[in-house]
Amino acid sequence: MKVKLLTETATIPCKATPDAAGFDLFADMPPNELKAIFPGEVIKIPTGIAIEIPEGYFGGIYPRSGLATKEGLRLANCVGIIDSDYRGEILVPLYNDSNDVKFIGGGARIAQLIISPYKSNEILEQVEELDETKRGSGGFGSTGSY
Repeated sequence: MKVKLLTETATIPCKATPDAAGFDLFADMPPNELKAIFPGEVIKIPTGIAIEIPEGYFGGIYPRSGLATKEGLRLANCVGIIDSDYRGEILVPLYNDSNDVKFIGGGARIAQLIISPYKSNEILEQVEELDETKRGSGGFGSTGSY
């Protein structure tokens, strides 16, 4: 997959281990700069990269568990979707769930990118009835206890 660095301080996404599903995304800011994220605030963190996702795939931006559990920061949109025809900079919107001001510095790992296939030729067909299943319309909690 092609990755374009948009700034001199940008970092190419990489996997922390060979079997990692996601590529770590890094905050792109000057080394001594910190961005403050106040409680209840959303800040869009630049990554300084653009990517060329192959047709038939999308990029999912997922949270890093350590950032959420240790710092109280999460993705504002829960999961971000990057379409294969998007060529702009990847931005990561972080939301501060904590009661404290949090800081993100240049080079910090802020999210992970997972490339996934999808069926691009699917079309929706309006119908009057759907096929029956054993579950039917049973919703939240209908298949047993957690």
